[in-house]
Amino acid sequence: MSDSYIIEVSSKPAGIVVRDKGGYRFFAASQDFTALEGRYFSSAREAERAAVRFKLGRAGSKAA
Repeated sequence: MSDSYIIEVSSKPAGIVVRDKGGYRFFAASQDFTALEGRYFSSAREAERAAVRFKLGRAGSKAA
């Protein structure tokens, strides 16, 4: 099992997650995802889902 994963949303880098004793910590790769910076997730998959939800939420708020 890997200790780090690249997270992409819509084929663009969102960040990486690195495993440590607290779970998987998110490090943003672009300014679009700095709100997730430093957050811990129980799995890399959970971090990916959070990044997708975050991006969708931001896209929805721009349409309003």
